Amino acid sequence: MAKLSKRQLRDLIAASISGSGWGLLYLSGANEHPFRLLVYREGESYPVKMYVWNISHGGGARRPADEYRIQITGVDQFEPEAGSDRARTLILGYWDDHEVFAGFDVRKHVGHLGFSPSMQIRQHYLVDALANGFAFCPKDNGEVAVAFRPDLMGDYIRDWTALHDLGATPDILPVVTGAVQTTVAGGVPDLAGMPAQRQTAVRMVTEKVRDAGFRKRVIAAYEHRCAFCGVQMDLIDAAHIVPVGHPQSTDETTNGVSLCALHHRAFDKSLVTFDHRWRIRVSNREVNRLRQAGHDGGLPEFRTGLRDVIVLPADPMLRPRADYLNLANTHRGW
Repeated sequence: MAKLSKRQLRDLIAASISGSGWGLLYLSGANEHPFRLLVYREGESYPVKMYVWNISHGGGARRPADEYRIQITGVDQFEPEAGSDRARTLILGYWDDHEVFAGFDVRKHVGHLGFSPSMQIRQHYLVDALANGFAFCPKDNGEVAVAFRPDLMGDYIRDWTALHDLGATPDILPVVTGAVQTTVAGGVPDLAGMPAQRQTAVRMVTEKVRDAGFRKRVIAAYEHRCAFCGVQMDLIDAAHIVPVGHPQSTDETTNGVSLCALHHRAFDKSLVTFDHRWRIRVSNREVNRLRQAGHDGGLPEFRTGLRDVIVLPADPMLRPRADYLNLANTHRGW
């Protein structure tokens, strides 16, 4: 396929950040490279300097046939983003054939880059990431290249050092890879008897894969619409019906509902819910509390914006389970 321009790559990254549930602000011009962004979510924000190139086949007569690479152009050396420990400097490649990213560890590429520099990753790691969310490619210089799907972009930005540092103890990589595959298949990785370091690595990666899978499945089931108001516009979250912290919560699609940011917050705060007949209800108790506090501004418009019944998945097998809904409503005081 044709190489994407830097502008196209930047727009893909922005869409991936938004699609993974994070917000962003541009801190540099549209045509500047590297790009500078502020990536944020509730309580978190990260200034990011991002270098990106297309991934292309790099194998030749003297190279492995399945070698892919980014060819570094226009950069003599990588300059870390200044600021706090929240600042990130990322080196990314994008494989347009299968819509997957690869991240390379900037800490392994300090100083001048030399003549015609490139960074390599094997094809099967890119394919594994497409299937499983993440894949970890060990390299001869001690680096671990991290391949990942676009819906995990926000998680990669937040935890890029921890993800690359999985290579510090090489025997962890096959354990993490196996755990990711088990999670994608709907299983629960067995952590019994694992050293603490392995358990931490497994939990970090599999929780991200599980959360991304839940979000992707729920939003797709509702056709990217808010169940309470019908809005799309890529403003949609996947909300757990039985909250994550509850011991009986699950990541089944039937324990999820697709909500815009406003109605997600209102649902979590018990201002709104829905019943077993899919009717949307507003809490009189919460309304009275808001009125007494003088915080009820916009309430009529809020009510008007709600549907009578929720948007439902077309597939009946993906609709909210009644027992999850009853448990959640009891938990939230309905």
